[in-house]
Amino acid sequence: MAVLGIDLHKHESQVAVLPDEPSDEEPLEEVRVANANLDEIAAEYKGGRAVIEATSRYYTVHDRLSEHLEVTVANPLELSWIAESSHKTDEIDAQKLAELHRADIVPESYVPPEEIRSLRALTRGREHLVDERTKWKNEVHALLDQHGVEYNGELFSTSGREFLAELTLADPGEILLETYLETIDELTEKIESLSDEVEDRATEIPEVQLLETIPGVGALTALQIYAEIGEIDRFDRGAELVSYAGLDPSVRESADSRTEGSISKEGNKYLRTAVVQGAWQAVHNGQDAYLRKFYYRLREQKNKPEKVARVAAGRKLLVSIFHMLTREEAYNPPTG
Repeated sequence: MAVLGIDLHKHESQVAVLPDEPSDEEPLEEVRVANANLDEIAAEYKGGRAVIEATSRYYTVHDRLSEHLEVTVANPLELSWIAESSHKTDEIDAQKLAELHRADIVPESYVPPEEIRSLRALTRGREHLVDERTKWKNEVHALLDQHGVEYNGELFSTSGREFLAELTLADPGEILLETYLETIDELTEKIESLSDEVEDRATEIPEVQLLETIPGVGALTALQIYAEIGEIDRFDRGAELVSYAGLDPSVRESADSRTEGSISKEGNKYLRTAVVQGAWQAVHNGQDAYLRKFYYRLREQKNKPEKVARVAAGRKLLVSIFHMLTREEAYNPPTG
């Protein structure tokens, strides 16, 4: 049974084929293949095993290869040997992947089912538009700063927009302001359209309905948390989910000491952002007595910075979410 290591690129991929057991006659084949033709080499080695790295385009390749091969997706964060290698070529990378897979020591990455992929694409797409809108809002603030204009209030509220509509700026300030505002309005329209789609889908998913029982967590945040977690039964403990989100503390160890630092951030950034924002809403707007007490104990009694307390609340909320989804129970934190 052949073992294929595939180094994916945008249009082409490097493939190294090894025998199932080490031998003096390997690799069996090394070839550069257009991605559109990868299924041909997969069919040639039908019944074998293949490994690819998780990239922005791996879903399609994974599905096509899986028609012929047993496909493993490697976690690139744990394959640092490739990036750090002083002899880095596509041929070496592909063969290294195959060798690790043959030895069964490839760190695997989660491949979500089609429903989860669709939800992730939807929520991430909306988030990207929100980020883009924020960028243009910042351009408006910068433009006003350049012209020495001050406004005491929320610039993009109803009254703020009225202020901007009546504003006179030196050339080319007015046309730039008009263009920026039009761009913001166009993005807002698209964001609202995607938000409606998210809310419609949220009503159809029981797990999202459970997450919405968290005070202050609405359909948008609940659906994003669900989509980024995926199938909850792939985690055995809450700590594993915390690590997946990159909310676990970074650790430095020596022979005589162990030091925990700030969060590792080595995980799913979308889940990390969503759950910390959800905790923030639960503490400040959702009247969640449990998280609120925890947050202010860190802030007032332990004198922790606001950001540290906010992230800690997010970590605690994520553990609660693990139990909610595992037990299929609504949010019910301790009252003591």
